[in-house]
Amino acid sequence: MHDATPTKLLIVDDLPENLQALEALIRGDGRTVYQAGSGEQALALLLQHDFALAILDVQMPGMDGFELAELMRGTEKTRSIPIVFVTAAGKELNYSFKGYEAGAVDVLYKPLDSFAVKSKVEVFVALYQQRDAMRKQVEALEAARRQQEETQAQLQHALRMRDEFMSMVSHEMRTPLNTLYLETQLRKMQLERGNMAAFGPDQLRRMVSRDDRQIQNIVRLIDDMLDVSRIRSGKLSLRLGSVELAGMLGRVVQDLTPQAATAGTSIVLDAPVPVRGWWDDFRIEQIVMNLLTNALRYGGSQPVVVTLAVLADSVRIDVRDSGPGVKPEHQAKIFEPYERGVGSEAPAGLGLGLYISRQLAEAHNGSLTLSSVPGEGAVFSLTLPRTEPPAAE
Repeated sequence: MHDATPTKLLIVDDLPENLQALEALIRGDGRTVYQAGSGEQALALLLQHDFALAILDVQMPGMDGFELAELMRGTEKTRSIPIVFVTAAGKELNYSFKGYEAGAVDVLYKPLDSFAVKSKVEVFVALYQQRDAMRKQVEALEAARRQQEETQAQLQHALRMRDEFMSMVSHEMRTPLNTLYLETQLRKMQLERGNMAAFGPDQLRRMVSRDDRQIQNIVRLIDDMLDVSRIRSGKLSLRLGSVELAGMLGRVVQDLTPQAATAGTSIVLDAPVPVRGWWDDFRIEQIVMNLLTNALRYGGSQPVVVTLAVLADSVRIDVRDSGPGVKPEHQAKIFEPYERGVGSEAPAGLGLGLYISRQLAEAHNGSLTLSSVPGEGAVFSLTLPRTEPPAAE
């Protein structure tokens, strides 16, 4: 069974009738025979194709067969092509010796023995096909080896990411759980001592507030992990409805004002007019919360500015901080999962906020981008299309 790629043979002779006769002898299934009427034509073909065998007439005007063979042996691409010389000169001229000296594998004398020619061509075609098949096998083995190495590297990376992720989850979960546990032990000790004064109205309010913060931290971590799982499995769904963005931004800023004060800074909102659209209010609020929390964390205790802009067919929310900014080589990386900043100290959290936020923006057919110059802060821009509600609504 022949390979799908035909085996190519080259015959060179200055007489067209000799070329036709020789082609009639050597053509066959799975072969393509190329003819050249001169050494120059032969060289052009040799540079374009890979030949299994070249049959050269010795006595040609201009460049003869020996000169052509010498050029072939001096070129890397054609050096290994077997050469058979054909000559009408008498054996007494000793062309056989000169032909072998020129690198030929055989010298044939005219008139040609058709059986001998066919047999020799069969041998060289078979050798070429065997070498070609072996080369392809070696290439396939090399490709398989590279693929195996790549797969192994990906597996090791996945295992490393899993171990790092489990370590982060354990650490992040342990902090609020430890706080809750210590609070519980403290209250248990007060109850055992009968110290009911420790549970007065003011104390209870502070206890509930602390518990609520720790529980919310745990819920946030779990929600982030669930969101990543939904995104990767394609099961993240949006509950679209009418949303007024200016009011939403005002509520989010108000909720985060105590956190900003704790960080020694403030949040400035510039949303002068109501803007209504058809989005998932919970998910948009989640994106804005992530961006603001991120800005407060990296903003260097400088005010964070939130701007709402109305464009032709979309709206854009910009969250600007005045922190150290993000280097160009890190700007794409921070949107990857489990990336927790680029400083020497990793901040709290699993490094999922920006990844989830971008995925949520794209789920709305929008975008989340970063513009930053090191030393001049960063601007995260959430762009959302102003789609209309369904007709039934």
